[in-house]
Amino acid sequence: MSSKFFTNSEGNTLFKKFEGILKAMKPHSFQAVSAYFRSSGYFKMREMLKEVEEIKILVGINVDNLVFEAQRRGMIYFSNANKTKEEFEKEFIKDIKEAKYTKEVEDSILSFIQDIADKRIEVRIHNSHSIHAKFYILLPKEHSEYTDGWVIMGSSNLTDAGIGSKKAPNYELNIALKDFDDVQFAKDEFAKLWANSDILEPTDVQSFIKNTYIGQEFTPFDLFIKLLIEYFGKNIDYDPNTIGDLPSNYKKLSYQIDAVNQGFDMLLKHNGFFLADVVGLGKTLVASMIAKRFCIANGFEQTKILVVTPPAVESNWKQTFKSFRLDKNTKFITNGSLGKIADGTDLDNYWEVDEYDLILVDEAHKYRNHTSQGFNHLQRICKIPRSNEGLIEGDKKKVILISATPLNNRPEDLYYQLQLFQDIRKSTLEKVSNLQHFFSPLIQKYREIMDAKTTDIEAIREIYKQIREKVIAEITVRRTRRDLKKYPKYLEDIKQQGIIFPEIAPLQTIEYYLNPTISKLFYKTILSLTDDDKINYYRYQAIRFLKKDIQEEYYSQAERVSQSLAAIMKTLMVKRLESSFVAFKNTLENLLKSTQRMIEMFANNKVYIAPDLNINALFEKGLSEEEIDEIVLSKNVENARNNIFTADDFDPSFLIGLEKDAKSLKNLVEEWKNVTNDPKIEKLFDILDTVLLDRDKNPSQQLIIFTESNDTANYLNEKLSEVIDPKKILKISSENRNKVFEQIQANFDANYTKGRKNDLKILITTDVLAEGINLHRANVLLNYDTPWNATRLMQRLGRINRIGSETGVIYNYLFYPSAQGDEEIRLYKKAYVKLQGFHSAFGEDAQVFTKEELVEQFELFKEGEEGEEDKRLYYLRLVREFKDAHPSEFKRIAKIPFKARTARKNKNTSFDDVKDGSIIFMKSPYKREFYRVNAQKEVENIDFLEAAERFEASFTEKGYELPISHYTDVNLAQQSFEKDLSHAHTHMVTSVDKADGNTMHAKKFLREIKSTSHQEEVKIACDQLSKLIDKGTFTAIPNEIKKIRQQLEKQKITYGQVQNMILTMTKKYATASFEETKEKKEKMIDFAPEIVISETFIK
Repeated sequence: MSSKFFTNSEGNTLFKKFEGILKAMKPHSFQAVSAYFRSSGYFKMREMLKEVEEIKILVGINVDNLVFEAQRRGMIYFSNANKTKEEFEKEFIKDIKEAKYTKEVEDSILSFIQDIADKRIEVRIHNSHSIHAKFYILLPKEHSEYTDGWVIMGSSNLTDAGIGSKKAPNYELNIALKDFDDVQFAKDEFAKLWANSDILEPTDVQSFIKNTYIGQEFTPFDLFIKLLIEYFGKNIDYDPNTIGDLPSNYKKLSYQIDAVNQGFDMLLKHNGFFLADVVGLGKTLVASMIAKRFCIANGFEQTKILVVTPPAVESNWKQTFKSFRLDKNTKFITNGSLGKIADGTDLDNYWEVDEYDLILVDEAHKYRNHTSQGFNHLQRICKIPRSNEGLIEGDKKKVILISATPLNNRPEDLYYQLQLFQDIRKSTLEKVSNLQHFFSPLIQKYREIMDAKTTDIEAIREIYKQIREKVIAEITVRRTRRDLKKYPKYLEDIKQQGIIFPEIAPLQTIEYYLNPTISKLFYKTILSLTDDDKINYYRYQAIRFLKKDIQEEYYSQAERVSQSLAAIMKTLMVKRLESSFVAFKNTLENLLKSTQRMIEMFANNKVYIAPDLNINALFEKGLSEEEIDEIVLSKNVENARNNIFTADDFDPSFLIGLEKDAKSLKNLVEEWKNVTNDPKIEKLFDILDTVLLDRDKNPSQQLIIFTESNDTANYLNEKLSEVIDPKKILKISSENRNKVFEQIQANFDANYTKGRKNDLKILITTDVLAEGINLHRANVLLNYDTPWNATRLMQRLGRINRIGSETGVIYNYLFYPSAQGDEEIRLYKKAYVKLQGFHSAFGEDAQVFTKEELVEQFELFKEGEEGEEDKRLYYLRLVREFKDAHPSEFKRIAKIPFKARTARKNKNTSFDDVKDGSIIFMKSPYKREFYRVNAQKEVENIDFLEAAERFEASFTEKGYELPISHYTDVNLAQQSFEKDLSHAHTHMVTSVDKADGNTMHAKKFLREIKSTSHQEEVKIACDQLSKLIDKGTFTAIPNEIKKIRQQLEKQKITYGQVQNMILTMTKKYATASFEETKEKKEKMIDFAPEIVISETFIK
């Protein structure tokens, strides 16, 4: 005997049961009670019910919400037909919103509405309490104990999944009964419920459908504006009150308010962002506004802020924060002191590392070196979770990285800066969930280009294009002055403020020529400096030639470190040669002297190697060997690498190499002694009055000269004093910068308010003035030598290219490096490639290196390149203006439901790639995407601008009936979205397969320690560190574990010491207590996206 129960499995579904009963008895009446109703379920049964004369469906709604609302207002809930219908309408609209996007589903919904209108079915809503029962009655016209009748009851709702009509039905448990008493009981119950319910009239459902995408028609213009509303979101609403009151001497400028709103959104979404406005646009002010908005949102009393700043601008930050009344909430710390917070060594002056909520890092590009102690300290400060309970939820600190030049040299610079607020293998970015997986091939490609003999600029552009579109755009607020001038609202602010943005004249190069004698010596010198047969810089490779057992004891990676030091010195020598002959001669003589001194150490059988000391400086001071011994040995207590060795501790080839270097260097010193003229300084004298101080170009008659070398600065000061009153010249270096700072401001800062002076004409400075000061009373800058560093070039120009400049044009001059030096050391190529990389990724206002450079003005306001950025500003302005001009239409379009769609004629688009195809905008809580499906049904992910250009339509353009291919296109896009998101999630949670060797070895080592340890806290510590490695939270952990592993392998430490070191490291990086480690449940990711809007183009 078969069971009366069935479960929707193995084809034995409720749908099949209905089908069998209907064929056998041909009932007169079908009555259904369902807690949830989906039109999809009705549609599947519609055909088999066509012969049934009476169809009644009773739907239960959850009246708990209505009861709660009544109680909240101090009222007693009584059934209310209107309220009941409103609740049903919400469920009905939700059903349509979540239903599968197919023509069949839409037809089912429309059929349901038509059947109610035709009175083919009756639907009522029960209004007294929630109905959880589900039962279905099939009756003949006259039901008695002698006629057939069925009741089916159980867990199945009248939905597609509930009745089992879809491919993957729900598991349900139902029972089918046909005994008269059972059926009669169900019939009587249904009658009671039916009598106590509200009728759903045809007009009701017709009204409901009008609030869904199915019941409305949309024009192409509707969808275009809807796209902009959904994309720009809150940024459309210009609300200056979001930042509270500003200090009395500040005004709310629209471009700054927009930057604050965009940046704040990025903070909440990504826990950090780059504030990268070009020099002079007020990044300090914008960052302060964001800090104040954060305090408002998080609660002033609960918020603690840390500002990390170079010493030169610390006072400016303190002054600004005080004017914003944020000083009580803030601690300020300079770059070199971060260990005081990270290691908790100065709790008298700073809060605990986990107490900070918001961290602002000025000149953030300084933290591109992930191996430095400063980076490690800052990363721990930024990423150890916050302990304060503020109004902004979550334990992630928020980080603002402030820099006009965030991409200093290489893609990996940006990669490591990102790690100050992103986990590299579990990123929050929409397009890149695994930063390591994304950056690794790009970094490798960049290195290959740098090592090639010729520069492939197009390949560099492509690398940075990918970085810009997939990473930078989502987490960067950046405007150039061109942005501000192009956007009318911003331009109006600028005019009202009386702000002047100077134009930047094309970069002018000044070439100087060497006479044949000097040219021959110059070329010979280059060969000597770069040819391994001549000079090998043995003086800087001492640890490389220590015997192996001594190397291993004191100096790890001696080979690599020595070669790096020698390469740095080689580069320095060429740079000095191209800076000035004086600087080169001084450096050459110093190298010879230090090399000879080390040879003397061998003769005395006492060789000093002390990384923490300047041994040459100690000798220069005239200290005796005994005194130097004492100093070195005292440092040895702190660091064993500071030591005294004997000649026998070295490979014999080392002394031979030193003597060979000394001979070559001595020859060069002798030859350069005969060089007395200087064509470079002579060229400077030639152009000083006619070009640099030409009154037509330089009305202020002030000139800024930058050089990398202090020797060159001294030389320029001396030589220029021969032709200009020495009192009109000021030479700056690190030695006197602070002492004469106010004098510099009084003479060169256009914003200085304490009394201007006109005492100085020429300012000669090293790069100590490349940041942290305004020099914009001057408008002419001369780079006497090239710093070979993109950031420095940008920052130098930024000293005079600032808001408030008093002249209309900025002139930037550069002494051009000699061809010989470029050919041998390839410095020109390297600097060019690095600078091109910066421009390609972030954009800049003007050339700062060579005439050959193609300035690509990308104007990252929110995302994109120049053309794209113009369009973004255009689209943002368009939607704002539309809102202001047509507020009611804006509100109507803003309320357009998701899944809105239309068809357009091919002739109305100029883009061939969408003709006979579709454009679809989709989103989920994790990302948003735009897809293009062409006529061949090929799906391609496109960016916002490509989508906006194709959605863009005139107000008068009308829509057309959708072709059947529209549904295919949208479903193809939906499948692509789900596949992309699933793939991204896999990359996000799978780490070791994409991790580097250090990471994999570190995880393996932790597993070994965990398996051998008998201490529970060590096992927990290993798990915690392993999870941090999985996510890529802290860059230094794998390397620190590697050092522990190597020490253990060399038997320098015991297993017990290893376990203690693991515990110490966990306290340093992890935050969960040993006593109680609670796993946070991973949120289930729903890969199904919402279809926002779509369009299909037809013939």
